[in-house]
Amino acid sequence: MESCWLSLLHCPPARQIPACAALLDCVFPGARPCTSEQAHRVVASYKPSKFDKKILVWTGRFKTEEDIPPRIPPEMLDKARNKARVKACYIMIGLSIVACFAVIASAKKAAARHESLTSWNLAKKAKWRKEAALAAEAKTK
Repeated sequence: MESCWLSLLHCPPARQIPACAALLDCVFPGARPCTSEQAHRVVASYKPSKFDKKILVWTGRFKTEEDIPPRIPPEMLDKARNKARVKACYIMIGLSIVACFAVIASAKKAAARHESLTSWNLAKKAKWRKEAALAAEAKTK
């Protein structure tokens, strides 16, 4: 496998400095010049927090928190977070559907008892009118 010049000698990318390219071609024949991706590639790592470790385990990337290495690539954590986000959305969708069926069931039971919001509001307003009349009667005495 051929390596680029930057891996052989610390030098700016050959396309930027032609003299460096000529020198490296003499010193390392057969080595290819680096692309801009290789020249600016930085090995990044991230130390996961306790919450990040729980996300990595919950999404199935690792079996236990002890299996998680001390440093992981940020892309791995991004993928795990996205997967956790999707799982959380599916859970919320499921809970919303269950709540809809619960409301439907309770409404059917209330309809069987001949209860409705209208009857509740009318009863509540009648009670308030009665209390207001009693208060007004008490004030006049």
